[in-house]
Amino acid sequence: MHGDLKRLASFGVEAVQLGNKQWWTDHTMSYDWHNEVEATRFSPAWFDAVDRRFIESARLYGTDERPFDRIIPFDRLRGADVLEIGCGMGLHTELLCRAGANVTAIDLSPTSVEATSMRLKSKGLSARIQEADAETLPFPSQSFDFVWSWGVIHHSSRTGRVVREIARVCQPTAEVRAMVYNRDGAWAYSILVRNHLLRRRFLKHSFEETLYHSSDGFTARFYVQEQFEDLFRTFFDGVSSQLLGQESDVMPLPRHLRRLAIKLLPTTYRKRAQANRGSFIFLTANGPST
Repeated sequence: MHGDLKRLASFGVEAVQLGNKQWWTDHTMSYDWHNEVEATRFSPAWFDAVDRRFIESARLYGTDERPFDRIIPFDRLRGADVLEIGCGMGLHTELLCRAGANVTAIDLSPTSVEATSMRLKSKGLSARIQEADAETLPFPSQSFDFVWSWGVIHHSSRTGRVVREIARVCQPTAEVRAMVYNRDGAWAYSILVRNHLLRRRFLKHSFEETLYHSSDGFTARFYVQEQFEDLFRTFFDGVSSQLLGQESDVMPLPRHLRRLAIKLLPTTYRKRAQANRGSFIFLTANGPST
């Protein structure tokens, strides 16, 4: 359960990280928000169903010809040593393997390690999958050519330590791509309107506390774009970022209303809108500082 900021601060960072591990062990990130998937968990049919939801949610920013090819440089990863931080249910792990990368995927949650291992085994793919905490990566320095992390490191108790560890395990020519939540995105502002104002939680909680209560995970930080870039500039020479979003960012309405109304908007407008007020900050970093 989400704690308010004062309660979380009283835990200490080690206890918060244990809370993170327990939460993600108990709650799989399956994109099945409404419990619509009927297939047996971790079966091939289950993976196919949750993949469809993930890919569909990313269609405005993620895909040209194959899933996520707009944000993952598959054509440059054949033979590369790739680290994925936070493998979740393993779709990105699978795609990285199919691109010919030598993949190492970690997750704080043993549930995610199990799910990703079962996914790859069922599809005849292989990678090194292991349970690990990104705050203390169990790899030698300069081990990887590419690091990928999607919606993970903002859940850590010490995100700055994660970024430092990423820089440590990167080769001098390595590239990092990572996504975190955007504090200035449409999702954050819809939380503000729905919970902070309409439900009058502003009388009890700050905006940051309201975001904590309304996001997934035991803890979750929402970053301002420049703030997140600056965190990486401490450890990398080349840093840039962009906003990415889903249809809920284009039109932040209840799902049943959005499904009807979104059809009235041209695709070009939807793509432009998600890039202006998307709920994700997608960062690229090159050249770890020495």
